[in-house]
Amino acid sequence: MATPKPFQCPGCAAPLEFEPSVAKMKCPYCGTQMEVQKDEQAPPVVEVDYEAARQEASAQAVGHLSEKAVQVECATCGAAVVFEPPDVAGQCPFCTSKIVAQPRSADPLIAPQGLLPFGVPKGAAVESLRAWLRSRWFAPGDLKRVANPERLEGIYLPFWTYDAEADTEYTGQRGEHYWVQETYTVMVDGRPQQQTRQVRRTRWYPAEGQVHDSFDDILVPASKAIVSKRLDDLQPWGLEKLEPYNPSYLAGFKAQRYQVKLEEGLQVARGRMEAAIEDTVRGDIGGDEQQVDSMNVRLSDVTFKHLLLPVWLGAYVFQGKVYQIVVNARTGEVSGERPYSAAKIALLVAAILLAVALAAVLSRS
Repeated sequence: MATPKPFQCPGCAAPLEFEPSVAKMKCPYCGTQMEVQKDEQAPPVVEVDYEAARQEASAQAVGHLSEKAVQVECATCGAAVVFEPPDVAGQCPFCTSKIVAQPRSADPLIAPQGLLPFGVPKGAAVESLRAWLRSRWFAPGDLKRVANPERLEGIYLPFWTYDAEADTEYTGQRGEHYWVQETYTVMVDGRPQQQTRQVRRTRWYPAEGQVHDSFDDILVPASKAIVSKRLDDLQPWGLEKLEPYNPSYLAGFKAQRYQVKLEEGLQVARGRMEAAIEDTVRGDIGGDEQQVDSMNVRLSDVTFKHLLLPVWLGAYVFQGKVYQIVVNARTGEVSGERPYSAAKIALLVAAILLAVALAAVLSRS
């Protein structure tokens, strides 16, 4: 991986940062802007052979985010955060704990092939978050104070994507519906009376066969510091706009190194593939209903990409519990969790009971 050029302002020598609103490097002090210096020799963002990379990674580490990157680890949640000097650690963006460990050189890792640069400025992310907060029913009244949107921190999160060809042998059963006439007895004017009706039944036939599926860019979060479903809720990301990895985009932001290893990520992706494969199998079985008894899935031509995707992250502690809110820094989509106010819920229940009681009184008057 290429060593990043110094991100210094040519006007005042202050550190430059990547500014999402203009997609340029910008000095936060004098406002000087510069184009992002792109490496014309940088390899394109393409899939990498999974088995070859796995063997290489097991034999030796294969890269760094950059030669200047430093890393700190949070003793509370275990997240490893990598950042480019002159940025500092200070507080863990995932759990708000103070990071007291001394920074050290970033551990080697499978280097990212590409990233999506920040596209939503912090101000726009704050507005999205405020709108989200306003829509939260039963949230404690001081939530806005505790979850101060101004505390949002920009961070790149690690993801894997997997491509694969899948050949599956299956066994199952095909159900075909048919109708029969059924006689039953009802009481009419106190007398039993026979009537008929059509009842649906199902005949089952054994089924087996083979199906083929192709998968492209199955996206798997490689962070354990944020619940995967919360990140899934932020899709789509627009991966067609990926940029080759360039440390310039990290200036002013942090990046989390992956916690989910390449092999672990493939197992997660395989589970998602098998859910789609089952749909293919059911279509192949046909009929009106299907039962899938077994699937023997063989993956081939497995490739992957390691990507960094941008989020604005807010973490806050309320009554001893950590809550996280994540904003997709490409689309502004918000996904988060928040506490419930027992007092507000109790007031609502009391109001409903009072309304029911008043309605009952009025109906008797």
